[in-house]
Parts: sequence; structure tokens; C-alpha cells
Amino acid sequence: MLEFTTVKIDPPKDCNVVLGMAHFIKTVEDLYEALVNAVPNIKFGIGFCESSQLCLVRSEGNDDELERLTAEKALEIACGHSFLIYIKNAYPINVLDKIKKVPEVCTIFAATANPLEIIIVETAQGRGIIGVVDGLKSKGIETDANIKERREFLRKIGYKLC
Repeated sequence: MLEFTTVKIDPPKDCNVVLGMAHFIKTVEDLYEALVNAVPNIKFGIGFCESSQLCLVRSEGNDDELERLTAEKALEIACGHSFLIYIKNAYPINVLDKIKKVPEVCTIFAATANPLEIIIVETAQGRGIIGVVDGLKSKGIETDANIKERREFLRKIGYKLC
């Protein structure tokens, strides 16, 4: 048996999403600690798929709605020790270093505000993430006007100096 499927993720309004793989039941609590220590006022939910023993989706968060949404979507993904995080009031750039330093985290598949499609394979043993489609197909190469717009945007949101 070998079946392929996709799970679509449309991040909630004003949210970013981080999708990764880890390896231990305490991951959900360690991710919680990493996030609350990364950015003041961050709001988030975490859904973590446990792939041994009870094989439950574990969830944590400091925003009830985001926690519920990530738990539901993690159950739909149902792959190995994968985790899904929705974050609000922060960007992935603010939290990725903290997430990557969690000892159980093996890899990050995506960190974005874009819609995602997770490519999943299912075998007789279980399900696994093969890859992720992040956003849309590129349409061309940026022009001078696009470069100017990009640079202005980064300064407007405070990620580059004047």
C-alpha cells in the first residue's frame, strides 16, 4: 500500500504558520516554552502529532482558538511526530531560532503566512510528510520598481534601517 494525498493549510487571518518534525512527547510543552520566551505578546497554538503509544494529537497554546485550530489541522495531517504552530503578533523570523533550538525538533518544513499544501504519503505503517508547497508559483523576475517596493516595505515594518 502506498497512497499520496495533500492537506491544505490556509493560515488564519493575521497568522503565520510553522510546520516541522520532532521526536518526543514533551515536544509540545518545550515548543510552548520556546514561543512564550521569544516574543512579548505573541499569541499561538500548537498541534503535535504523537506517533507512538496512544498516537494522540497533543496541543498547547496561549490562544484558545489558535490551539483548537492547530489541534484539528494536526489531526488532519496525522503524520509521524509532526507539529503545526499558528502564530499571531509575531513573524516566523522572530521565533525560528528558538524553535530550532528545542532539542526534539528535527526539521522545519515551512514557516510562512502563505497557504500551504502538505504532500503526504501513507503506507501500511503510517503517514509521512514528503514535502510542502509554500505559496504560489513564481511569475517572473522582480523589476526595479519591485525592488524599491520590497525595500520600502521592509523599512516600514521595521526590519531594515532607513
